[in-house]
Amino acid sequence: MEIYHGSTVIVKQPEIRIEKYNKDFYFGFYCTIMEQQAIRWATRFGEGIVNVYEYEPDDSLKILKFEKMTEEWLDFIIACRSGIPHEWDIVEGPMADDTIYNYIQEFQDGKISREAFWVLAKFRYPTHQICFNTEKALGTITFKEGRKVHG
Repeated sequence: MEIYHGSTVIVKQPEIRIEKYNKDFYFGFYCTIMEQQAIRWATRFGEGIVNVYEYEPDDSLKILKFEKMTEEWLDFIIACRSGIPHEWDIVEGPMADDTIYNYIQEFQDGKISREAFWVLAKFRYPTHQICFNTEKALGTITFKEGRKVHG
């Protein structure tokens, strides 16, 4: 399966970077099956690179997949963004983009109810992310090429 990673540089050797802020599925290397989404990631600051990888799933890995935004997905993202680590090698599912994340933050802060979150979230366009959270998980992807893209 072909997957994409948007960046400002070619990434032949993906790595898990521990950053200041936790992301949706905690620290990891994030890709998507949606090339247009990778282009948006790559061109946030102008010209960018869409890195293309071949992904070979490995049944021996611990994989968590969210088919859509659910209560379990919401609680998992809140935990990850709060800095709570998990035991999964790969996590896949919808992305909490900036707008969705703002709704999550308002829910966490008690400014909106869980029900209000779902009303707001359901009108967003589809997104996808697959996060490789361990070195063993990174072994399932092989770099194919980097393509220059413009926003």
